[in-house]
Amino acid sequence: MVKAKKSKKQDTLRQDVDNYISKQNTATFNYKQVSHAIGENDPAGQRAVALLLAELAFDGHIIEVAPGKYKAPSRTVKATGVFSRRSNGKNSVITDADGEEIFVAERNSMHALNGDRVEVTIAAHVKGREPEAVVTDIIEKKDQTFIGTLKVEKYASWLQTDSKYLATDIFIPRTKLKGGRNGDKAIVRITSWDDDSKNPTGEVVDVLGKAGDNTSEMHAILAEYGLPYRYPEAVEKAADSIDAGITPEVVAEREDLRGVTTFTIDPKDAKDFDDALSVRTLPNGNYEVGVHIADVTHYVQPDTIIDREARDRATSVYLVDRTIPMLPEHLSNGICSLRPNEDKLTFSVLFEMTPDGKVVNHRIVRTVTRSVRRFTYEEAQEVIETGKGDYAEEILLLDRLAKILRKNRYENGSVDFDREEVRFDIDETGHPVSVYFKVSKDANKLIEEFMLLANKTVAAAIGIVPKKKKAKSFVYRVHDVPDAERLTNLAELARVFGHKLRTTGTPKEINRSLNKMLQDIKGKGEENLLATLAIRSMAKAIYTTENIGHYGLGFDYYTHFTSPIRRYPDMMVHRLLDRYLKGGRSVNAEKLEEQSKHSSDMEQLAANAERASIKYKQVEYMGDHLGEVFTGVISGVTEWGLYVELDENKCEGLIPMRDLADDFYDFDAKNYCLIGRRNHNRYRLGDKVTIQVARADLQKKQLDFVIVDEKNPPRGLDALGGKKPGKRPEHESVGKKKRRRK
Repeated sequence: MVKAKKSKKQDTLRQDVDNYISKQNTATFNYKQVSHAIGENDPAGQRAVALLLAELAFDGHIIEVAPGKYKAPSRTVKATGVFSRRSNGKNSVITDADGEEIFVAERNSMHALNGDRVEVTIAAHVKGREPEAVVTDIIEKKDQTFIGTLKVEKYASWLQTDSKYLATDIFIPRTKLKGGRNGDKAIVRITSWDDDSKNPTGEVVDVLGKAGDNTSEMHAILAEYGLPYRYPEAVEKAADSIDAGITPEVVAEREDLRGVTTFTIDPKDAKDFDDALSVRTLPNGNYEVGVHIADVTHYVQPDTIIDREARDRATSVYLVDRTIPMLPEHLSNGICSLRPNEDKLTFSVLFEMTPDGKVVNHRIVRTVTRSVRRFTYEEAQEVIETGKGDYAEEILLLDRLAKILRKNRYENGSVDFDREEVRFDIDETGHPVSVYFKVSKDANKLIEEFMLLANKTVAAAIGIVPKKKKAKSFVYRVHDVPDAERLTNLAELARVFGHKLRTTGTPKEINRSLNKMLQDIKGKGEENLLATLAIRSMAKAIYTTENIGHYGLGFDYYTHFTSPIRRYPDMMVHRLLDRYLKGGRSVNAEKLEEQSKHSSDMEQLAANAERASIKYKQVEYMGDHLGEVFTGVISGVTEWGLYVELDENKCEGLIPMRDLADDFYDFDAKNYCLIGRRNHNRYRLGDKVTIQVARADLQKKQLDFVIVDEKNPPRGLDALGGKKPGKRPEHESVGKKKRRRK
């Protein structure tokens, strides 16, 4: 059979396209760009170019980087980017040019560490193979440390790391152990890693204590996220030298509210009381409600040693069994804390409210206050429920007003996410002995509503600009609109269960619809599934100078003003508020934005550390319950297995895919489920299951469960303990399909 000759037109077209591609270097292109460049602008010519590009991509002559988008692979390309190291060997570089993630084999990594900036050579494309990069230079090393357990023997010592970013142990010369002994938890910095060495060499930065000791493990969690676990001595000394200083001269410059009934309501274990409430009846029959906040910035002046430390920390960190305060305890638990029967300097927002809960006026003033009583939430709740107790009249009035504020807030578009939080009772050694749940009751909601009102009012006071005036730089707490795709997926799933959810319209309309759905599903089988997905559809709230409003609360203006003892942005807001109320000029927006971003980043790290400490205690607690059977809800579905949250204690563990022994299972990412190929059994997010506790690995903070049903009855401890933990795949592989081995 004789192959037909290509027409001259086809040959010319191919030549023109080849010439165009040869000049593009690393630039991407599509058929329209190519057609325009070579003069093929009519529909027939464009169609011919599109077909030719598809053919070239199929034959491996060019790369289709996205549907209809191509680039030339015919030469080796240099690029820069950030190195991503993984302990499973799946290293990669994320390029600066287009954010493409390209695989880097360990032999080609130059031992770059996670986060290092590198220069790479991207190999020429080979048909049927993914592109691969070779590190040619480490441009900028990221300063980082690793946490693990020291192994000290007669002739060698090393660190067994806990890190998911490093698969190898770190060799440590005996002279660099810093007193560390075998079995100690330690922080180690890599000092060198020769090209021909399998293991890096390092030095001990700090010894945290014996591995397994509660304090050692909590400090290790803080160190893992780069958070401080002790206070510099110089900062403590500077704080200790500060006096409360409530002199007649200081009082004279403030509004004296010490005669107004004022009290605090806080958790039973709280020591830093940074907000208090007051209430009194005005001559016109309205009420004056005061929200009084510790005046931290009176004591912490800008750019002092205490201020710099607080700015770096940006937030207090709340682990399961301890608080790592942003400010030294002399300030946070002492002179700034609104302790009962002590005169305190405060920054206050005073609201005039009608008996039907309408705010008709407000003032923002610096004050002197005196709390007459410290209530726990439980004590205040008892007053609300019984109508009896200390200051019952004031608490009941505030509760009534708060309920009106709350009702109005939801009607105006606030989202009603009200979920239980798990807490542990800890013994004297730090071991968890029982689990309880933090439930938000009327006393909690009372405080929440007045804090929200104060934050909203302060933000609006600066954010709403009078006519012919210029806006002043300020720190806002903003919350972006939900992810559109996730919201659409949620609506589709809700429809399956007979619930309607709006995905278009104003934010107020969408949030009202969301609240109705959340209310309708309470107590129903689909509650866990839909409530979880609703939360996941939401963006994260951040600090910024660019106000876009707070979607979740339904507020056009919102900030954080009410917790300056534990949040640096609140201190920033106090200083800005004081400056602007006195007529001061706007501050530098760029510097303010930089500090806001740092605070957002540190807030996220603190939240990660808190979750890690909860996970550690969950694993430690469930280690006392190996082999026991529990009911739970599927809280996560991935290609490597199912996460299950237990009903009784909210502890979460993994059922590895390898332990789903009855079938081959495929991961359906869109519908959040695993589907059996033979029997079509389906495990979906939110489904109820019965499990047995199989393994509790404290080092990895990992719980493993096995499904219990008629086909898989509970096993004995020997059978469970005899199974090796196995390695859990990395998170970035979510979304790909995978078949489990039988």
